[in-house]
Amino acid sequence: MGLPTLEFSDSFLDSPDFRERLKCHEIELERTNKFIKDLIKDGNMLINALKNLSVAVLKFSLSLQEFQFECIGDAETDDEVNIAQSFKEFSQLLTTVEEERRRLIQNADDVLITPLEKFRKEQIGAAKEGKKKFDKETEKYYSTLERHLNLSSKKKEAYLQEADTQIDKERQLFYDASLEYVFKIQEVQEKKKFEFVEPLLAFLQGLFTFYHEGYELAHEFEPYKQQLQFNLQNTRNNFLSTKQEVEKLMKRIRSADQDYKPPGQWTMEGFLYVQEKRPLGCTWTRHYCTYEKSSKNFSMSNNENKSGGKQNGMVVNQPEMFKLKSCIRRKTDSIDKRFCFDIEVVERNDIYRGTLFRPLQFFCKVRHGVMTLQAQSESNRRLWLEAMDGKEPIYNLPAILSKKEETFLNEAGFNFVRKCIDLVEDRGINTMGLYRIGGVNSKVQKLMTTVFSTKAPVDMELDPETWDNKTITSGLKNYLRCLCEPLMTFKLHKDFILAVKSDDQNYRVCAVHALVHKLPERNKEMLEMLIKHLVTVSAQSQFNLMTVSNLGVIFGPTLMRSQEETVAAMMNIKFQNIVMEILIENFNKIFHQPPDPNVPLPQPQSRPGPRRSRAICLSTGPRKPRSLYTPTLCLADAESDTFSSSPSSTPMGSMESLSSHSSEQNSSSKTASSAQAKDKSLLDLRRTPSLLSNGPRSAMWVSSPESSSREEGGADRRRVRGRSQPVLHQHRTQAVPCSQKSPALPH
Repeated sequence: MGLPTLEFSDSFLDSPDFRERLKCHEIELERTNKFIKDLIKDGNMLINALKNLSVAVLKFSLSLQEFQFECIGDAETDDEVNIAQSFKEFSQLLTTVEEERRRLIQNADDVLITPLEKFRKEQIGAAKEGKKKFDKETEKYYSTLERHLNLSSKKKEAYLQEADTQIDKERQLFYDASLEYVFKIQEVQEKKKFEFVEPLLAFLQGLFTFYHEGYELAHEFEPYKQQLQFNLQNTRNNFLSTKQEVEKLMKRIRSADQDYKPPGQWTMEGFLYVQEKRPLGCTWTRHYCTYEKSSKNFSMSNNENKSGGKQNGMVVNQPEMFKLKSCIRRKTDSIDKRFCFDIEVVERNDIYRGTLFRPLQFFCKVRHGVMTLQAQSESNRRLWLEAMDGKEPIYNLPAILSKKEETFLNEAGFNFVRKCIDLVEDRGINTMGLYRIGGVNSKVQKLMTTVFSTKAPVDMELDPETWDNKTITSGLKNYLRCLCEPLMTFKLHKDFILAVKSDDQNYRVCAVHALVHKLPERNKEMLEMLIKHLVTVSAQSQFNLMTVSNLGVIFGPTLMRSQEETVAAMMNIKFQNIVMEILIENFNKIFHQPPDPNVPLPQPQSRPGPRRSRAICLSTGPRKPRSLYTPTLCLADAESDTFSSSPSSTPMGSMESLSSHSSEQNSSSKTASSAQAKDKSLLDLRRTPSLLSNGPRSAMWVSSPESSSREEGGADRRRVRGRSQPVLHQHRTQAVPCSQKSPALPH
């Protein structure tokens, strides 16, 4: 039931029913007043909470802005550049959101708190004042009426007339106060329907406007998010590829049963103990020593272990440098130490220094021509003697890298590769996980033994009934991996890596094009045959899920490997994958067109500007989404030792190269895109209509670098199933000619 109506005529009667109805209005007015007071209090708490949230988000944004990624190696892929820039983009996005929130907070007091306070004070307050006046006039009127009614009729007529006039006057004041109060209380009850609700509506409108700005920003963020997800997945694939190779290297080094000389800029380096002659005897002090054979420069640095706040507890002193004259092994019976040898230097300056417990007492310059050094083991001493041409039998460096049975780039090899490719393209081109899922190791070894045995004919046929598809693909990879020299040669390995480290994506294609034509003819012929096959495989990626990027992860380490197996070399595997992507995506140009003779020689270079200048960002304007596809889940055959993964939220793979490493047109497209977005900033994104068309999400199987679980020591192979989303094409324009560079590659 609603509030009862108050009639003005009832004010004259002032009946108990009227008073009861008036009391209902008063109770409702008091309840409304209390509610508004609580609402103002809660509104202030909400505004303060929004302020605190804004401060916390801005602080979080500042932390993101200040963090800087550092990657291993002397260069970064486009994926790594974009990932490194992502925190700053996130920070800008959060800052934009908080600017909208600050506007909401600033307006909240004007649109919510102030109008509610005004309504409570002016409207409800006026009604309360009317009630006070009504109560006062009521009391005064009824008091006067009671006195008037108690007057004696024997009073003089003039006195009674005056009393009648007085009571009429009081009655009129009472009626006026009653009418005004009835009018005001009903007016407040009616006005609260809009004056009380309008501030709440305005506040909610501001709140929803803020949320809408976030929605618009989310639409503008979607293309960037999708591109970044592809960058992350590509980097994850490169990490898996690199991790497996580094683990293999670690295991080979761990299994070495003797010292070895790691590759480096010095002929030999390591810790040696140097005999130091003292006034009361001699001591052995550990030094880090280096020796360069060509210049015969020998240096040693005294590494003193210190307790306290020094990094790693070690302080490195200034190294001593001198020329080596000769080296000889120290006879065991001539010294009470093992693994010793003597070196003769042209001149050595020594200064005795004091210590904490034995203060400096004197300086002296010692010109001993011979120093006695102690190695850490017998094999370590042999390495030092060999490096210094010591008077000892020369020992070869230990072979820590396990050699596989080598294959050769001969007619048997060419025939084997052709037969494998023909079988794969005839019956297995649409096999899900082609080249990713390895065959059973025993079958692969049987295939290799059968084909490459000395009694096997050069043009041996492969029986499709005997050899299944996974055995064929694993055998092909095994043959290429076991070549005595990788197909793309040790000589050009560094040039290929330097080429794809360039910031100019157009130059990458031109440089790889030129370098391919520097390969030996047989290598180039084999490479062309293989890449042509991989182009065919990638064209069917809708069915086999082997995208250009996935094929690059698999064949990068197979066709390219560094002559030196070091962690630094393993860090370049991601660039080997990019070389493969370029070869596949630009097959016709690279193998069917002559290279530009004016392409400059790849040179190591530092990035001239901040990394952000090359990264994708939210302010580069809208991008068109790539086409979608919906592959099915890849399951291994029962006879294979490969296992399928359970569904996960791993980011998706791509039909094409995930970071557009190999797109020849990308360098010029960046210029076009940046010109279109010249006057745009992140703050304007909320005003830009979204161009993203959200498409369906699909399962995507992502390749891992290892081809077989048992071919290389039983490493696990797993498929990653995630969600595929559209990736962005940059606007394509005419590519910048490679001939603008200089000087030319040597022929």
